Amino acid sequence: MNRVAEPWWSQSVIYQIYPRSFFDSGSDGEGDLNGITSKVSYLASLGIDAIWLSPFYQSPNKDGGYDVSDPRAVDPRFGTIADFQRLVDLCHENQIRVIVDLVPNHFSDQHRWFQEALNSPSGSPARKKFHFRKSSPAKELPNNWISLFGGPVWTQTPDGEYYLHLFDKSQPDLNWESSEVRGDFEQTLKFWLDHGVDGFRIDVAHGLVKENLDEDHQAPQALSSALRLDIAMDPKERSSILSTVPFFNRSGVHEIYRSWRKIFDSYERDVVSVAEVWVHPPEEAAKYVRPDELSQVFNFDLLTTPFEANSLRHSIESAFSILKPVGALPTWALSNHDSPRVASRIGVLESQALFVTLLALPGSLYIYNGQELSLPDAEIADQYRQDPVFVRTNGEQKGRDGARVPLPWKSDEPHFGFTQGNPWLPIPESWRELSVDKQEADRESSLHLYRRALKARRNTFRDEREITWCETGHADLLAFERGDVLVILNASKVEKSYPVPGELLLSSGSGITSDGNEIKLPAATACWVALA
Repeated sequence: MNRVAEPWWSQSVIYQIYPRSFFDSGSDGEGDLNGITSKVSYLASLGIDAIWLSPFYQSPNKDGGYDVSDPRAVDPRFGTIADFQRLVDLCHENQIRVIVDLVPNHFSDQHRWFQEALNSPSGSPARKKFHFRKSSPAKELPNNWISLFGGPVWTQTPDGEYYLHLFDKSQPDLNWESSEVRGDFEQTLKFWLDHGVDGFRIDVAHGLVKENLDEDHQAPQALSSALRLDIAMDPKERSSILSTVPFFNRSGVHEIYRSWRKIFDSYERDVVSVAEVWVHPPEEAAKYVRPDELSQVFNFDLLTTPFEANSLRHSIESAFSILKPVGALPTWALSNHDSPRVASRIGVLESQALFVTLLALPGSLYIYNGQELSLPDAEIADQYRQDPVFVRTNGEQKGRDGARVPLPWKSDEPHFGFTQGNPWLPIPESWRELSVDKQEADRESSLHLYRRALKARRNTFRDEREITWCETGHADLLAFERGDVLVILNASKVEKSYPVPGELLLSSGSGITSDGNEIKLPAATACWVALA
C-alpha cells in the first residue's frame, strides 16, 4: 500500500456495506462486523478495491447508526474494536481497503456532551458545542426551516430554549465554531487511521457550518420538497429552489477540510476522503476537492437521472466539466442507503446496462451492497418500518427502509441465510430467486455479470482520464471511446444497431451480437467493443 503516482482511489471500485443488513454472524437478527469478516472471500470474488462501512459506532440507533453517541467506540450490536481490527486486517490481506463513515454534522442526543448541555444553563460552554437559541416575542421558533426528515429543525428543551437539528430531534447539530468540537473530531480521525482504515466517507460534508440562524426562508416547504430524492421534479426547478438553501455549503467548511487534509497527509499511506455534498450550483462541488482539501465528492445526479441517452450524457458531461478545473475525477453511483435501489427506479435490465456503461468511465464507481444481485426495493408493511423519516412525517413519507432490507444469501434456509434469528426488517419471499447461492449457480445472473465486468475493467483500461463522445445518429443510443475501447448503451425499448468492426469484450445481456461490421444491441443493453 505504498504511494504511487496516481492514488489508489482515483479510479477504484468501492463497495458500500450497510453493516446491519449484510450478514448476521449470531442470531440477533442484525448484521455485524464478524458477519462481514466471514464474507471477505465473497467481497474479494467481486473484484472490488475497497469497502465503505456505514456507521457501526455506539449509537441509540434512532437513525440507522447515523445518530452517534461515541464516534470512537464500536456499538456492542456490531461487536468490539478487536472485531473491527480483525476485519481490517483480513481485508488488507485480500487487497481490499477499508473506508469508514464519519458523521461530523451532528451527534446523538445521548452523547455525553448533549446530556451535559441539557443540564447546563443558557450560554454555558456546554451549550456552545451545539446551536441553542431562544424564541423571540415576534415568533415562537427561532426560524421557519424544515428538517430534512420533516417537521421543524428546532426542538424545545425543558428550560424553554430550542436546539437545532437538520435531521431528527435525536440528532442535535454540532457547532463547528467550538474548538472542542474541532479537536474532538481530529482525535476521531487519528483514532481510526491508527486502526488501519484507508479513508473516510464524510456524512453531510456540506452542512457543518451554520449561518443566519435567526432568518426565515422564503419558501421552506418548497425547499423541503426539492431536497427529497423520492419526489419527481423538473431539474431546473429543483436547482433553482436548492440554490436558496440556507443551511448548506457555507464557506467556513473549507477551512475545516484543509485542517483535516493535513492530518491525512501526515500518514505514509494514501488516505481517501469522499464528501457527501449536494450543492447548488453544482460547480460549488469542485471547491471540496481542491488540492489542499478532500479527495472526492459524490456525484448524486445519476440517482435521479432517467434512463435516457441524452439525459445520461448530460449528467456524465457535467460531472467531468465541474471537476476538470481542479484536476479531479468524478465518482459514479447508482444507489446508496439513502436512495431507492436502482433496479426499482429504472428497471433491472436498465440498471445492469447502466452499470456496465459507468464502469468504463474514468473515476471511481461506488456499488451499494445487493446491487450486484439486482435487488429491488423491498415492499415493507408499515408496522415494520423504522426510518425516522416515516415516523416524523406520520407515514406520509415511507422513508428508506426499502433499500436497507438484509441481503439474501441462501435460498433454502430460513430468512435466506442472513440470520438464525428474526431479521430486523423482513426479507421478501420474492428475493428467494435473487439469493447469492441461486445466482452463484447461474452463469447468466446479475452476480456473475458484475464479476465479469469488474474483471474486464481491470484487464481493459489503463489510467486514461478522458473519453471521446461518438455521434450515433440515434437519440436513444449513447456511445463513447476510452482509449481503444468503444462503449455503447442502448437506452431505447427496441433493438438498435451500431456500425463498427471490433471484438465484443463485455456485454450486459446475452442477446448482443456482432457480425464483424455491426453491433446489434437489444433494448436496455450495453457493451464494450475492442476497436480494430
